[in-house]
Amino acid sequence: MRDTVLFDLDGTLLPLDANEFIKIYFGEMGPYFADLIEPEKLVKYVWAGTKAMVENLEEHKTNEAVFMECFGRLVDKDLELYKERFNTFYDTGFLKVRKSVRSEPAIREAVSILKMKGYSLCIATNPLFPKKAILHRIAWAGLDAADFDYISHYEQNCYCKPNIEFYREVLAAIGKKPEQCFMVGNDVQEDMIASSLGIETFLVTNYLINRSDEIVCDHQGDYKDFLNFCSSLPKVV
Repeated sequence: MRDTVLFDLDGTLLPLDANEFIKIYFGEMGPYFADLIEPEKLVKYVWAGTKAMVENLEEHKTNEAVFMECFGRLVDKDLELYKERFNTFYDTGFLKVRKSVRSEPAIREAVSILKMKGYSLCIATNPLFPKKAILHRIAWAGLDAADFDYISHYEQNCYCKPNIEFYREVLAAIGKKPEQCFMVGNDVQEDMIASSLGIETFLVTNYLINRSDEIVCDHQGDYKDFLNFCSSLPKVV
């Protein structure tokens, strides 16, 4: 029986305007680091570090380590100073990106139904951000982080989407087999790839991301369709 639901965060549990999110994110980050680095360089170096995380295939090296190694090679000041600044940024300037997101009643109700029915709930977001940034976004979605048995983040995870190793890493961490899990997401390439392992997939279409004409998933629909899907699932025995 499938008794575990893996959720993407941005565009799935958390409706957002991705372009507005990025605009505010870097718009707040630039001034916050202005005494250390020019805003244009900072943006360039953060994207370089992000690319390094996505492309990394080395085991037992966290995404945080990969990002900081790449970022550290590019900056000309003490990396520890930047680490401290990033840490405080995610509790200050980062909070402004909340203006680009909203909470969706149907997804909150769906999560509540799944919890009531006994499903194990996990956040399988692309682990490109520190845990505190992800916890902020879970709260903005109107959800309680304590309801999730697992939350991916860059201090913990060693792989990124769409690398299938990310899903293997999540399964190993939660002690589940693919046939025990659903994956719910809005990105065809990054989320629905989980089906190649035997994970049953649901594509949420409200904030659909698709980089090709092909869509391969087991189920698809908007937030209300997903709510109905959850309502139809049996209780976990």
